[in-house]
Amino acid sequence: MQNLSDRLASYLDKVRALEAANGELEVKIRDWYQKQGPGPSRDYSHYDKTIQDLRDQILGATIENSRIVLQIDNARLAADDFRTKFETEQALRMSVEADINGLRRVLDELTLARTDLEMQIEGLKEELAYLKKNHEEELSVLRGQVGGQVSVEVDSAPGTDLVKILSDMRSQYEVMAEQNRKDAEAWFTSQTEELNQEVAVHREQLQMSNTEQKLRIKGWEDIRNREISLEAVTQIQVSARVNVSFRSCPRIEMAKRSIRSTT
Repeated sequence: MQNLSDRLASYLDKVRALEAANGELEVKIRDWYQKQGPGPSRDYSHYDKTIQDLRDQILGATIENSRIVLQIDNARLAADDFRTKFETEQALRMSVEADINGLRRVLDELTLARTDLEMQIEGLKEELAYLKKNHEEELSVLRGQVGGQVSVEVDSAPGTDLVKILSDMRSQYEVMAEQNRKDAEAWFTSQTEELNQEVAVHREQLQMSNTEQKLRIKGWEDIRNREISLEAVTQIQVSARVNVSFRSCPRIEMAKRSIRSTT
């Protein structure tokens, strides 16, 4: 915008300088004619076509020059826009690659944690199977011992119920194993949920970044289009101003009068 303003100001300065020069020439020509007196009138209408052709050529050259300058400025703005887009896309790509690498590390950690939990669950299952086996063996031994002592007198005091004790122990071991399994599953579930939440947050941040980038690029395109439109309007106004100044320029009349005076 500052560049356009500077160029417009320079064009206006040139127009004002031309108008001032034309005014000075008019004053000098008027003074000269007043000193020399009126000359014989002649018909110079056959020069009008040549003068009009020269005017049209000068006007066409001016418009063509303005069009070329406008195309050059548009190409420069397009190059700057493409450079900005390239740098933006490159930064966005680097950010996405960094996020992907971070998610890969998180995925590897999750895989290791899952493998560890699976190994712990397998260990608990093996421990539970081992406890069940020992319990069955101990129960068989105790049942054999109880069977060999059937000949005990009836009036003896009641002994300890070993079967009940073993059943209680077995129940306690099963409860402990089940509790350990539930704790492991709960921990695994909580870790998985936390990881899923982190992944969702990263995905949402990436989407927000992409949306902001698209909006920023769209804003740059709007600004560029406005600058191009403003520059085109400025060129048209300057061309029209130069055309009007050229048509009001008395240099042609001065040439006619000089030709008359010489003839």
